[in-house]
Parts: sequence; C-alpha cells; structure tokens
Amino acid sequence: MREPRLTLITRPGCHLCEDAKAALDRVVAVTGDRWVEQDVSGDVEMEREYGDRLPVVLLDGKEHGYWRVEEQRLLKDLTTPQL
Repeated sequence: MREPRLTLITRPGCHLCEDAKAALDRVVAVTGDRWVEQDVSGDVEMEREYGDRLPVVLLDGKEHGYWRVEEQRLLKDLTTPQL
C-alpha cells in the first residue's frame, strides 16, 4: 500500500482541526485516498512553522491550505493526473 498523499497538521483542542478531519473524511470517501494526522505538540520546529495557521493540509508533502479544507479544490487536485 502506498503512503497517504494527505497529511493534516493539528494540535489537541483545535476546533477547526475537528472540522478539517471531517472534511478530509468526506474527500477520501470519494477518492479512495488515505490521510494521516500529525500533531505539532512537542515539536518546536513544526509549531514554529504551522502554529498560527492550524489546521494545515499537506498534499504530497506540500502545503495545500490552512484553517479550512477547500474540499472541491482538494478533490480536483487529488484526481488530476500528476505529471
């Protein structure tokens, strides 16, 4: 099985993170992809990079968006063939 293309960067107690998890579940229900969660707690570098913008969605390791999941855009980007 290949690695998940989606990573959701979160922290405990983040209400927007809970919304983002539900949005990612809806997206992967359509595409068949998987996603993983990465918590910034205890990681100084990640907290510095993403702390003010959580949750952050990474697609193939690159930032796709933050605060809210743009579901239609993400669906399009996941289903468009990669070059």
